[in-house]
Amino acid sequence: MDKDSEGSSFLNRLGRLFAGKNATHVEQAIIEASQEGELAAAEESMLLNILHLDDLKVENIMTPRADIKGTEAGTSVAEAIARILECGHSRMPIYQDSLDNIVGIIYAKDLLREAAPAGNQHRPVTEIMRQPFFVPETKNAMALLNEFKARKTHMAVILDEYGGTSGLVTIEDVLEEIVGEIEDEHDAPKEAEIVPLNDGSVKISGRAALDEINQALGINLESDEVDTIGGLLSHIAGRLPQAGENFTLEGRVFTVEKADKRRVYSVFAHPMPAPADEG
Repeated sequence: MDKDSEGSSFLNRLGRLFAGKNATHVEQAIIEASQEGELAAAEESMLLNILHLDDLKVENIMTPRADIKGTEAGTSVAEAIARILECGHSRMPIYQDSLDNIVGIIYAKDLLREAAPAGNQHRPVTEIMRQPFFVPETKNAMALLNEFKARKTHMAVILDEYGGTSGLVTIEDVLEEIVGEIEDEHDAPKEAEIVPLNDGSVKISGRAALDEINQALGINLESDEVDTIGGLLSHIAGRLPQAGENFTLEGRVFTVEKADKRRVYSVFAHPMPAPADEG
């Protein structure tokens, strides 16, 4: 069976399974269809992930501001090419003065096209950059995917409630929520977010999800306000904690290893010290 026939068969099965069902019943229908063998596990997973895009805010899938690789508006074509080669990205934001003022997006293919004629390497990137696309943190992923398609663009700048740059989201980030991680030959291996150490402590990324920490450490960190350990410690402190601050939670001492004015980068989780013997 060729790929077109396989695709048609899948769509035909979906039509049979969900005909006459309203949105509130679709998720249950997907689960039941998988249990009855009408859908493969991978098909079930993708369909459920698509349904959940409506509940997923872009702030939960964005590359945070601290990890944005951009370049200043005064950069030349040659300098921008070197920067893109260094970072391994095909698109890069251009900012004036700071990342809170992103004025454009530069594409690697535009840079290469521009650099070909002699003398163009010193041309400023502001002359060939494209207009940035701004969306708020609260936008849901399905709406953003539809806007990406309508605008024929692949990157959005995410703004916080004050109009500052909060992060970046690409169309790949949204698609990964449906099909899982997409890696290419240029992607650097990702560091583990939860790493046990020889002394019995655990090093944890500030962006590690509470659910993953609970599973790894056998504890029960919960919050209705935040999803990550960095967010939880900031919520408890009422501000961004500084390196060296300690928090005792669920029988563990969480020590902030690295933080700045915008983000907790890493935390150590230590077992509670044994009480001293009396006498």
